[in-house]
Amino acid sequence: MAKEGRGTGITPARRERAVLVGVDLGVRSGVARTGAPKQFLRLDRPLQTSGDDTSTDSESPLQDAALSPAAAKARAASLTSLNAEESLAEFRELVLSAGGEVAAELLQRRAKFDPATLVGSGKVEEIAGMAASVEADLVLFDHDLSPTQLRNLEAALPCRVLDRTQLILDIFARHAHTREGQLQVELAQLEYMLPRLTGRGKSMSQLGGGIGTRGPGETKLETDRRRIQQRIDHLKLNLESVRSVRKQQRQRREAVPVPTVALVGYTNAGKSTLFNCLTGAQVLQSSRMFATLDPKLRQIDLPSRRKVLLSDTVGFIRDLPHTLVTSFRATLEEVAQAEVLLHVRDAASTYGDEQKAQVEIVLGELDSLSKPRIEVMNKIDLLSADERAGLESRSHEVAVSAFTGEGMDKLLAAIDAALHTDPILDAELRVPQQEGAVLAAIDAGMVVHTRAYNGNVVHLTVSGPASLLGRLRKYRLRD
Repeated sequence: MAKEGRGTGITPARRERAVLVGVDLGVRSGVARTGAPKQFLRLDRPLQTSGDDTSTDSESPLQDAALSPAAAKARAASLTSLNAEESLAEFRELVLSAGGEVAAELLQRRAKFDPATLVGSGKVEEIAGMAASVEADLVLFDHDLSPTQLRNLEAALPCRVLDRTQLILDIFARHAHTREGQLQVELAQLEYMLPRLTGRGKSMSQLGGGIGTRGPGETKLETDRRRIQQRIDHLKLNLESVRSVRKQQRQRREAVPVPTVALVGYTNAGKSTLFNCLTGAQVLQSSRMFATLDPKLRQIDLPSRRKVLLSDTVGFIRDLPHTLVTSFRATLEEVAQAEVLLHVRDAASTYGDEQKAQVEIVLGELDSLSKPRIEVMNKIDLLSADERAGLESRSHEVAVSAFTGEGMDKLLAAIDAALHTDPILDAELRVPQQEGAVLAAIDAGMVVHTRAYNGNVVHLTVSGPASLLGRLRKYRLRD
C-alpha cells in the first residue's frame, strides 16, 4: 500500500483528470461574506466569484459537526488564514505533486458546511455535471470529509471522490522510499481507512436487525476491519522496533557531545536545498510538495569549530493529517530531540504568516514549541532589492538563499550562538612541541587567537568546546 501506485488516490499509470472543489466559509477576519456562486473555472481563466450571500446563519464553523478535531484546532490556533484563492492554489500544487492533471476548479462560499455532503445537494449536482463534461477521473475536495460525507458524495458523483487527507497520504506513499517510510505511510493510510470502510451496493449492506435481514456484506465488512486492525497492530510493532533502533542510535550519539539541529518548515520552503548547501550532501531537492519523507543526518562544522548534526525532516502543511503526525512520530523524534530548530520559511511566499502558524501547530503537537528556534528566511534571491533590505534589517531573522549560498556564514554563526550544549570557553594553553597529536586536535577543534613559541613550548590563546578543553586540562595555564 505504501509503495508507489498503491496509495489511496491517484495512480501513476497516467495523469488522471481531476475536478478541484474548494469551500470558503466566508468568516475570516476582514473578509466579507459573499454569495455561493455557481461558476465553472478553467485553468486559463482567473478565479472569480459572484452573487450575494443572504444567509443570516451566525453559527461558527468551529461548532459545526462536520469539522474534524484536527481542523478545528488548526483553525482556532491560526490567527491568519489563507483566502479561498490561495487555499485552492496550494491544493492545486498538491494535485500536481500527486501526478494529477487539473481539469477544472470550483469554489463555493458558504455560511457553514453541509453535514451530509459538505457543499449541499445543489452544488453536488453541479459538480456531477462538471465532472461529466470534462471527463474527470476523480473529484478532489480541499477539506476532510467525514465517512458519511464521503459515502454520500461517492453515491452522487460519477467518478471517484478523494478528500485532502487522502490526497496527502497518496503523495506520501509516492515519496516513501525507505522501509521505515513505507511502514509509516501504510499505517497512516490504514488508520484513515478503517472508520471509512463500508459495503458497496445493497447486497453488501446491513439490511436490518432481524432473522434473515442481514446481507453478506456485514460478515465481509467485519472481516475486512479485523484484517486491517491486525495489519495496523503489526505495523505498530515494526515501527516500535524502528523507534528502539533510533533510540539506541541517539544514545550512542549522546555519549559524544554532538548536538543535533533540525530543519523544520512548511513543505516546499527549501529545507532540502538548504540542507545540501550546508552539508554538501546530494539529497533530493524538488519544487514538488513532500519531496523529503525520510530523515537525513549530516555533520557540519560551525565557526567555533564545534561539530553538530543537521537533520532534514518532512515538511508540514496546513491541516496536516493527524494520522501522519502520529505515524511519523518515530521520524519526527529527531525534531523532539534537537537542541535547536531551524524554522525555514519561504521569504517570497505571499502567505508566510499562515505557513508559520501551521508549522507552530505541528511543533506544539510534538511538544517542541518551546525549543530555541532560528527563523531562516529562505529564497531571498527571489525578492526585490527593497524587500531584501527590509528583511535583512530584522534582527530576529536570518535571511539566506540556499540556491545561491548567500547568508550561510550568518546562519552558521546564529546556530553557534544558539547552542548551549558543550559551550565555547576561552583558555590559554602551553603545549610541548613534541605533542603533535595535541596540537593537531587544537587546530582541528578550536579557534586559535594567538600562537607563540618559547623554546620547545607553544603558548596559545584559544576558544573551544568545553569538552575538548576538559581533555586538555593539564595544558591549561588558568581556567
